[in-house]
Amino acid sequence: MTDETLDDEAIAERRHLVSLAFRMLGTVAEAEDAVQETYVRWYRLSDQERASIVSPRAWLTRAASRICLDMLGSARARRESYVGEWLPEPVPVSAFAAPQESDGLDPLDRVSLDDSVSSALLTVLESMTPAERVVFVLHEVFAVPFREVAEVVGRTDAACRQLAASARRRVQSAGARRVSREEHDRVVWAFAVAAQSGRLDELVAVLDPEVVLRSDGGGHVSAARRPVVGADRVARFLLGTASKRPEVQLRPQQTPDGLGFVMWLDARIIGVVTLEVGEGSVREVRLVLNPEKLSLWN
Repeated sequence: MTDETLDDEAIAERRHLVSLAFRMLGTVAEAEDAVQETYVRWYRLSDQERASIVSPRAWLTRAASRICLDMLGSARARRESYVGEWLPEPVPVSAFAAPQESDGLDPLDRVSLDDSVSSALLTVLESMTPAERVVFVLHEVFAVPFREVAEVVGRTDAACRQLAASARRRVQSAGARRVSREEHDRVVWAFAVAAQSGRLDELVAVLDPEVVLRSDGGGHVSAARRPVVGADRVARFLLGTASKRPEVQLRPQQTPDGLGFVMWLDARIIGVVTLEVGEGSVREVRLVLNPEKLSLWN
């Protein structure tokens, strides 16, 4: 196989690599950085080293995963100094069109639509250790064998199996609280109607008593610095925000989490709202307002 053919194979894996890195890191910018560094390492290889690689995809996957593992450690330190709440970047469903429909402009390169890019799951992944997260994404999402996963994280197969089991328990515990997509969308529509009514009692009625609202402005725009907890407080926060900014339009929008909303102002999306629904009520409201996390929406 010629060097040119190998390089063509490597470049063709970019969509796969961004998809992998996004699930590991939670933002498009960080995923792009990881993939760029992966290709830097690829082109630093000598011709002889590249010629000895049987599968460019496998090599690139291992390299990108190791880079993400390192980045996750430093990301935790950065997020400790993050202004306000840190939330994973929401991804529009339009980013998941089939590859043949791609216009070549999307940073996520039309990754496949599944729950592994939902804000709900990405939030659970944030609670994992870097090793747990890398093992989960590689094995559970991309079906990489434990033998190869072990090479990436520098642990034994048995240790990786334990990490995967621990990660699965976290995901399953969170998933057990969620409802079907139909029930989710039904409750979210009820939430929308109640919010538009402007009546506190109607909005409180569709919120779980222990509902939590998290707002991520990243220090760039105004947002709640700490979680808002409780149906009455969350309802007052939402209605108060709406009354202060009547020029902002809230429009329904399908997301990987189910029905959510986008906030429009001056022909631009300035916020994305995703919700977690329990039995008949909204349990969590996530507002991503940080413009750095809305690049795919505009």
